[in-house]
Amino acid sequence: MQAIDVAGDLAQLDVALEALPNSPAVFVLWPTEGDPYLSRTALLRRRLLRLLKEREKPSRLLNLRHTVSRIEYQLTGSALESSVLLYERARLHFPETYLEMLRLRMPPYVKIVLNNEFPRSLITTHLTRSAGLYYGPFRSRASAEKFEAQFLDLFQMRRCQEDLVPSPEHPGCIYGEMGMCLRPCQQVVGPAEYGHEVARVVEFLESDGRSLAEAIARSRDRLSEEMVFEEAARLHKRYEKVQEVLKLRDELAHGLDRLNGLAITRSLAPDAVELWPVREGVVQSHMTFGFQVEQGRTVSLDRKLRETFAQAAPRKLTVRERQEYLALLARWYYSSWRDGEWLGFDSYQDLPYRKLVHAISRVARPHTGNL
Repeated sequence: MQAIDVAGDLAQLDVALEALPNSPAVFVLWPTEGDPYLSRTALLRRRLLRLLKEREKPSRLLNLRHTVSRIEYQLTGSALESSVLLYERARLHFPETYLEMLRLRMPPYVKIVLNNEFPRSLITTHLTRSAGLYYGPFRSRASAEKFEAQFLDLFQMRRCQEDLVPSPEHPGCIYGEMGMCLRPCQQVVGPAEYGHEVARVVEFLESDGRSLAEAIARSRDRLSEEMVFEEAARLHKRYEKVQEVLKLRDELAHGLDRLNGLAITRSLAPDAVELWPVREGVVQSHMTFGFQVEQGRTVSLDRKLRETFAQAAPRKLTVRERQEYLALLARWYYSSWRDGEWLGFDSYQDLPYRKLVHAISRVARPHTGNL
């Protein structure tokens, strides 16, 4: 961060404020005593003038002119960069209260609880180390609940939340009566048979529905070729049901360990963009990717991108850090103020470089003519 030392010289402060750019930034105002004032703004000079300029008349607005001793600021190129930088500074300066200060809400996930003898699903906003599959992040809890209810209709996994004590005397539930649950509670099936159904659910989520949709499509086509049209029609309706369920997924929702993609935003650097990789559900350190002319020749973006990702070392985060960085990504992606683009893909081994080059070109186009 750049810094301005005030040291009680208010005339010097006024000169320094007038020289600041009116650009997006994150800033910290350090008082002579007490906690710092941390915030972000779209117009740095105007915001600091409001907080630090001499006022001719009394006002109820916050004014720190006579208490500030040091100003730190860092210009940012995008809303995502501002959000991440503000989070990192808040965590540094306010380690106990930064989540409340940022009002950072954790996005919801559909979790398959696998450390239970009879696994089930639930909606959670917390990631843990316990065995389980997380599917998300979703836009809202309502969105996650709707997807969970609809995809469970495709399987016979239990929906009850109790810790089962299977017994033939168990009263069961309506889903068992409707044939939508294997009824492990009543010992109709044992852990092994029930586990097979859970494995189908996990495979469905990890493949984003392809495992079930493709199996149904193959059976439907085979029956059609054999002229068993009634059964083929029934399977086609089931195939359409799977497609309708998949449409309920929010755009970022994937099996978390298979969530791979790149956020692409503007950069303060000339002829460059900022890349924010997500690798296997972990938000990586962002990279400034330049496309300047080198030695009088343009460099192939495809080749330069391949070299960039080949050299990038995976980032390790704690479970809490992983959860919070994903919350920042979800807040940016699902917001009305999102800038830049998101490109999702299956893995970094099969990164769609042509699509990435086009996305970089679209993000860079408003402020460069070199691409």
